[in-house]
Amino acid sequence: MLDLKALAEAVGELDEDKVMSMLEAFVAENPSEEEAQKAVAACQEGMNIVGDLFEQEEYFVGDLIFAGELLTNAINTLKPLLGGAATGDAGVLVLGTVAGDLHDIGKNIYKNMMEAAGFVVHDLGIDQPASAFVEKVKEVKPDIVGMSGVLTLALESMKETVDALKEAGLRDSVKVIIGGNPVTKEACEQIGADAFTTSAAEGVRIAQGWVS
Repeated sequence: MLDLKALAEAVGELDEDKVMSMLEAFVAENPSEEEAQKAVAACQEGMNIVGDLFEQEEYFVGDLIFAGELLTNAINTLKPLLGGAATGDAGVLVLGTVAGDLHDIGKNIYKNMMEAAGFVVHDLGIDQPASAFVEKVKEVKPDIVGMSGVLTLALESMKETVDALKEAGLRDSVKVIIGGNPVTKEACEQIGADAFTTSAAEGVRIAQGWVS
């Protein structure tokens, strides 16, 4: 059985060999989707440790990038257990990190988990202006727009994006979810989003609730 605490610590220590061998052994046991979600949550907990060590200046930008790659590999290993391939049967998501913010670790986790849950994800990338979201929404007509940001200034960019969707007459046709460290209930209301989360797993559940 997978030791979730040890997994989180191994991610936090950036011990790639240990993380991957633990996950490969776990996958070989043919666990349930619920158990796989717990493994994802443990990996995210490990990322929180990485974030804390970065803030304490024990880790550097290179470590953050490595941690993001490690996490992507971990999620890809768990993907087959998380509900199948992205057929688009579940729904369509336009996703991006908003203007002024270059962080993509959280966005990438959410992308991987949404694809695993059967969504087609159009990932715009980082530092995306409101106009990029509007154009993509016009093009692919998604069910959901997801915006990510780690910096406080991202909240203003999120609000600008929602306002731009309103001006383009697109706001009522999509649900908007925001995620990242600075998002709160108050920020969500101010921005005009439908939901907020700091957990990718919770974000998937919210999205599934919207399209079911």
